Amino acid sequence: MCQVFISADPALYESRARSVRLHGVATSIKLENLFWRVLDEIATRDSMTVPQLCTKLYDELVEERGEVENFASFLRVCCGRYLALQLSGGIPQDASIPIASLNAQRVLATERQAVLHAGLHVRAA
Repeated sequence: MCQVFISADPALYESRARSVRLHGVATSIKLENLFWRVLDEIATRDSMTVPQLCTKLYDELVEERGEVENFASFLRVCCGRYLALQLSGGIPQDASIPIASLNAQRVLATERQAVLHAGLHVRAA
């Protein structure tokens, strides 16, 4: 099992910092290259740059939650959820379909179904 994971290209888990403006303040965000690649795919789907996507996510998170404690971790979770939602069918794998065009409630419903389905398999095992 471990061979599948340890054979990853080391470039994927090398960290890289990028500068992003959040509310007019230059901020450095450090993530592994794999996460930057996923963020680039997400941003490209909606005709944005990664800094624009990060700013949009930050602003909407602040609006929804009132504060952001660990934005880098939030971005990693966004990447994981994006990939999981593609696997569950909530987000089409066709990268030409913008995420903004999707029905958010329908996407979230597929996530809930995937979690319920996974939970049933865990209990049965």
